[in-house]
Amino acid sequence: MKKFFISVSLFCMLSAMAQKFETQKLTDNQGYSYETVKNDQSGVRVYTLKNGLKVYLAKNEDAPRIQTYIPVRTGSNNDPSDNTGLAHYLEHMVFKGTSHLGTQDWAKEKVLLQQISDLYEQHKAEKDPEKKKALYKKIDEVSQEASKYAIANEYDKAISSLGATGTNAHTWLDETVYKNNIPANELEKWLKVEKERFSELVLRLFHTELEAVYEEYNRAQDNDGRLVNYALMEALFPKHPNGQQTTIGTSEHLKSPSMVAIHKYFDTYYVPNNMAVVLVGDLDYDKTIKLVDQYFGTFKYKELPMKKMVTEAPMTSIVTRTVKSPSTPRMTMAWRTDSYGTQDARLADVVAEILSNRGDAGLIDLNINQKQKTLGAGAYESPFKMYGSFALTVTPKEGQSFDEAKKLLLDQVDLIKKGQFPDWMLKAIVNDKKVQRMKNWETADGLATNLYDVYINGRTWQQELDEINEYEKISKSDVVKFANEFFKDNYIVVYKEKGVNDKLVRVQNPGITPIKLNRDAQSPFLKEVLAIKPTEIKPEFIDYKTAIQTSQIKDKKVSFVKNKYNEIAQVNYIFPFGTDNDKELSLAITALEYLGTDKYSPEQLKEEFYKLGISNSFRTSNDQTVITLSGLESNMQKGVELMNHWLTNVKADKAIYDQTVKTILESREVAKKDKTRIMTALSNYAKYGKDSRMADVVSKERMQSINVDDLMKKIKTINQYPYEVFLYGEDQKGLEKAVKPYIANTTLQPAKAKVYAEPATEGKVYFTNYDMVQMEMSKIAKGSNVNLGNFGKANVFNEYFGRGLSSIVFQEIRESKSLAYSAYVSYANATESNHPNYVTNYIGTQANKLPLAVSAMNDLMAQLPQIPAQFENSKGSALKQIASNRINRTSIFFNQLALKKLGVDYDIRKDIYTEIQGLSLPQLTSFYDTDIKPLKYNTAIIGKKENLNMESINKMGEFKEVTLEEIFGY
Repeated sequence: MKKFFISVSLFCMLSAMAQKFETQKLTDNQGYSYETVKNDQSGVRVYTLKNGLKVYLAKNEDAPRIQTYIPVRTGSNNDPSDNTGLAHYLEHMVFKGTSHLGTQDWAKEKVLLQQISDLYEQHKAEKDPEKKKALYKKIDEVSQEASKYAIANEYDKAISSLGATGTNAHTWLDETVYKNNIPANELEKWLKVEKERFSELVLRLFHTELEAVYEEYNRAQDNDGRLVNYALMEALFPKHPNGQQTTIGTSEHLKSPSMVAIHKYFDTYYVPNNMAVVLVGDLDYDKTIKLVDQYFGTFKYKELPMKKMVTEAPMTSIVTRTVKSPSTPRMTMAWRTDSYGTQDARLADVVAEILSNRGDAGLIDLNINQKQKTLGAGAYESPFKMYGSFALTVTPKEGQSFDEAKKLLLDQVDLIKKGQFPDWMLKAIVNDKKVQRMKNWETADGLATNLYDVYINGRTWQQELDEINEYEKISKSDVVKFANEFFKDNYIVVYKEKGVNDKLVRVQNPGITPIKLNRDAQSPFLKEVLAIKPTEIKPEFIDYKTAIQTSQIKDKKVSFVKNKYNEIAQVNYIFPFGTDNDKELSLAITALEYLGTDKYSPEQLKEEFYKLGISNSFRTSNDQTVITLSGLESNMQKGVELMNHWLTNVKADKAIYDQTVKTILESREVAKKDKTRIMTALSNYAKYGKDSRMADVVSKERMQSINVDDLMKKIKTINQYPYEVFLYGEDQKGLEKAVKPYIANTTLQPAKAKVYAEPATEGKVYFTNYDMVQMEMSKIAKGSNVNLGNFGKANVFNEYFGRGLSSIVFQEIRESKSLAYSAYVSYANATESNHPNYVTNYIGTQANKLPLAVSAMNDLMAQLPQIPAQFENSKGSALKQIASNRINRTSIFFNQLALKKLGVDYDIRKDIYTEIQGLSLPQLTSFYDTDIKPLKYNTAIIGKKENLNMESINKMGEFKEVTLEEIFGY
C-alpha cells in the first residue's frame, strides 16, 4: 500500500504561519485609537470614530493607488415585505447625487421630486390598471419637467475625473458595498465626493433608473444559475428572508415602488454606526485617518432598530423543486448550515473541500470528474451572516438520470461518513487555505475585500486571522462525527430540467419619454471638486530589460522576475504555437488531464500536486501553448519534476480516451443549449463567417478514429519543440536549477500555422432563436489594421463615448431613454501587427425595446457628440489611470510578451500617455470620422423569434437565421 505524506518543506513552512494572534489597542501620534493584531503581516489598523464608523486601513505599495470600499450592513434581508428589491434599487439611486451634486437648481427640482413621490404613493395604492397607467403617465410628465434641473451621472463624472476605475456597487442578503479604485493623490477629493454622496438621498431620475433595474430583473430571468438559486434558497429558508425575498425583488414590487419607503430605509440604515470605510493601498495611516474623520466624522450616530430574529425549524425531510429552461439539465442538492464563523460552518467547509478542493484531489474530483462519470460535479459551502448552505451540484451525462447522478454524489458523502478519505487530506486542505490566503492578500483588492467581509459579518480582524488556527484544530474524527450528524434525508434538491420556463414575466415597454441629460452643465459642487489640484503623480514606465533577468539553458531563453511579496512561485513554459498549427493539440491536452503514467494513476497525480501545494494549468490559444506551475517555491523543484514525469511518461489508455471523446461530444451539446455560449459563437460567426477558428473543430469522426498513442506523442515530444521559460519567485538560481534537468535542445519544429480569413463586415444580420425575456444584439465592424499611433485615441474614445458609467452611450441609452440595462461601444485594437481592429456595439434589453434602442444607438453614432467638458474629463481620467498604474509581478513578463506581437520591445504606455496629453476633441472627432464612422457592421442577435420586429431588423441589413450547427461548426 502506498504511504501518503505531506511534503516536509511544505509542512514546516506553513506550520510557521500558524502564529498566535492577539489584538493590541494603540494610539497614533494624533491621538486616534486603533486596533491592530500582533503577527498580522498585512498591518491592518481598525479605527472606530466617535460616531461609530469603522475604518479599516492597510498599506499596499504595488502602485500609487488605493482600493476603496464603503460597506453598509444592510441588504435585501432588511427589505420591507411589501417593497422587496428596495435595498438594491436604493444602491442604484445613491449614484444619482444630492441637493448639491447632480442639480442645476435644487429649489425648483425639489418641488417636482416631491410631486413625483406623491404620485408614486398614489400609483402604489391604486388597484385599477387603467388608473395606474394614467398615474404613470403623469409621473413621466413631471419627471420630464424635473429632468430640466437634473445633471445626469454627475457623481460618475466627479469620480472618473479622479482617474478612478472599477466604480460599481452590489447588494446582497446583508450587505450593500460601494466600490472605487483611485489614485492615491486623489484620496481627499474622493472623500469629499463620498461624504457628499452619503450625506443625503435624492431620488432624481427615478423612473428611468427603475426601468434599468427592471432590465436587470429580466437578465436574472434569463440566467439559469439565478433560477436554480432562487428555488433552492426559497426552499432552504421557508421563513428567513435569506430565501423569502430575492435581492432583485419581485416584478410586482419593482413596478410599484415607494419613494417614501426608500427614503425611510436610507435614513434608517445608512448611518455611520452601520457603515465602514475600507482603504488598502499606497497610504499614510496617520494622514488618512485624519482625512476620513474630517469628512465622515461629521455624520451623526443614530440608533438602529432592533432586528426581528427569524429562526428556522430543523429540516426533517427531502424537499424537491423543479425549474425549467432551454439549457442542459443539472441538479443541485443543499443542506442548511450554520452561520459564518461558527465551528459547524468550518466543518461544513472542510467537508466541501474533502469532496471538491478546487477540482484537484477531492473525492468528487477523483471519483466522479476524473473518471468522467458525469459532465461535471462539485461541492461548496456558502456561509451567510445567519445560517448558510452546503451544496452538491452535478450535470448528468446524456441518458443519465437525476437519481443516478444523485447516487454518485451521495456515495462520496458516505465515504466521509465512514472516514474513508486520506489521512493527509485535512492538513493539505489547511495548507492550501494558507496558500490561497497568501495569494489573495498580496493584492490591495484581495485584502480590502476580506476586510469589508469581516465588517459585514460582525467579526473582528483577530477572529479572521485566527480562523486558520481553528481549522487546524479540526480532526478526522470531528469531520466524521459532523458528517454523520449533518447528512441525513433533510435536504433540498432542485432539478433544472430542459424545457420551457413557464414562469417568465414578460411586460410591455412602459413608454418612458426620454429625459434631458444636461450634459454640458456642472453643479457648483462638481466645479469645486474639479478645481482642487492635488500633487501630481508622475507616470512610471517599465524598462523590461532591467525588470526581466534573462539567461539561457541549452538553446532555450529563460526569463526571471523576482517576487518581492511572498513565497509563491511560478514556472511557465511558453510554446510559440497553438491550434492554428495543430488543431488536435488542445484535444491531446484535454486527454492528458485524464491520463496517468507508468508510476501514478491519474488520481494519484492530482493528489501528488495537491500535497505539494502546486497547481498546474494548460492553456492553448490559436498561436500559443502555455504550461504553468504555481505554488510554494519551496516545493517547485518537486512540482517541475512531477510535471516532467507526467509529460514524458503519460500512459495512453484507449478506454479512458474513448470516454474523454464522449465527454467532449456531450459538452459540445451542452454548449449548444447555453445562452452565453450561443451568443459568443453567433458573434464570432458575424465577425468571421463560417470559416472561423471557433467553428474549425476536430470532427466527431476524427476524434473517434485517432490512435491515442499517436495523440500522446504530441505530449511526449512537446519538450523537443521551441519554447521559452518564464520563472517568477525569490530565488532565480534555485528555480533555474529546478527546470534545467528537463530542458532539451530543439529538434522538432511545429507545422505551419493555418491562416484564417478576416473578411469585411458587409451589413448582414445573423439571428439564432432562443427562449428568453431579453434580446441581445452585438454589431461588429472590421476596421483598418492596427496602428500604434492611435492607441491613445482609442483609449479616450472608449472612455468618452463608449464604455463606463459616465460615457455618452451609457448616459443616452440607459439614463435618458431607459432602453437597456447594458449598452456599450468598444474600439478594440488588434493584439498582433498587420491585423484589423474591430468596433463592437452591444445592447442587451427587453425584446420590445430593441428597435428603439437600436435607433438611439444609430443616432448617437451618426456623428461623434461634441461635449468639451466631458471630453476633458475623459482625457484627464485616462491620463491619471496611466500615471497611477504600475506593471508588476508576473504581468511584467506577460505584458512584454504581448507587446512583441505588435513589434514593440518597450513600454508602449509612454507613447500612449504622450499621445493623450496632446489630444484635442477635434482630433478625436477626426479619428472617429475616418476610422469608425464609415464602417459597415454585421449584426448578431439572439432572442425569441416571435419577438423580432422584422421591420426594424431589415433596416440593419440582409437577414439570415443561422443554426447552432452553423455557428458552432458541429
